[in-house]
Amino acid sequence: MKAYVVEKEALSHNIELLQKMANGVPVWAVLKGNGYGIGVLPLARHLAEAGIDHFCVTEVREAELLRENGFEDASILMLRSTGDPAELNRLMDLRVILTIGSWETACAINAIAAERADVVEAHLKIDTGMGRYGFLPEDMDHILGVYREQKNIAVSGVYTHFNCAFGSKKLTHQEFETFQKTVSAIREAGFETGTVHCCNSSAFLRFPEMHCDGVRLGSAILGRVPFHTKLRPVGYAEAHVEELRVLPKGHPTGYGAMWTAREDTPVAIVPIGWYNGFRERCDGGITRFRDCLSLILRGLRGIFFRALPLVEVNGHKCRVVGQIGMLHIAVDVRGIECKPGDRVIVPINPLHVKGMKIQYR
Repeated sequence: MKAYVVEKEALSHNIELLQKMANGVPVWAVLKGNGYGIGVLPLARHLAEAGIDHFCVTEVREAELLRENGFEDASILMLRSTGDPAELNRLMDLRVILTIGSWETACAINAIAAERADVVEAHLKIDTGMGRYGFLPEDMDHILGVYREQKNIAVSGVYTHFNCAFGSKKLTHQEFETFQKTVSAIREAGFETGTVHCCNSSAFLRFPEMHCDGVRLGSAILGRVPFHTKLRPVGYAEAHVEELRVLPKGHPTGYGAMWTAREDTPVAIVPIGWYNGFRERCDGGITRFRDCLSLILRGLRGIFFRALPLVEVNGHKCRVVGQIGMLHIAVDVRGIECKPGDRVIVPINPLHVKGMKIQYR
């Protein structure tokens, strides 16, 4: 049996710390990607116990799960700008705050809302550099047009998403300045901006001066950000030793025979592999020159100084030997007491978890 264990104590620690850092600014918890891999509903319930009732989603089903399971009054923001009629009707049924990232989307939302004799709440998204959803700042005619012409839309917020908050301070400050100018232009035209927000987890942690009227936190809640913090990584995979055997000197293990026993070696076989997410990375497709260089250097270091991954067997750090298989690994257990059925802890990012039940403990 194997499972992905979510440590409730670590999760509570992170939520409490982030709320203190927010200093009264509302936290919008991002639940995309099945709650970053640990389940939309259990994560939302844990957050609600801490007093968080603002959520962000990217799929209609995520909003449905919340509304169908006790979150009738929570504020839910759809982060994806969509003009699909079926999605929009369902989101309106669920009373989800919509994102408007283009004039075409605004027109589609307004037309459907008019047909329903409804006024729909929405946030405007401004594209300050991400290049996906959002009005360009110079498209002020259409931004203001949403206020002036789309009578079935009630704008209750304006936001952006930084493209390099984890890396470039200079670029992030430039984006923030652009965003502030856009917000100011809307206000100078005589319109209310409502909730202004721009910080994702990285921006929240690095730029407290940018917290504005709300912050959107996802990876920080799980303690998985690309720099040192007092947050605790939440979650690990748990399995058990399936078989214990001794490989004789000179005997390989795993595909490609990349590891060979230098002496008679006791090896524990554990039923977890790359299919379950072990050793998968979250590089996010980063292609900056320095990131590419870092990836190359890591690869070279791995060739000349092969660093074998670690797991924990009975409280002891042990090396995985040989190639990681689809559903199995071999672990060098020399020097420790070990038998079939013993507990093994495997570090896996929850975003990559597959083939395991999620358990909150």
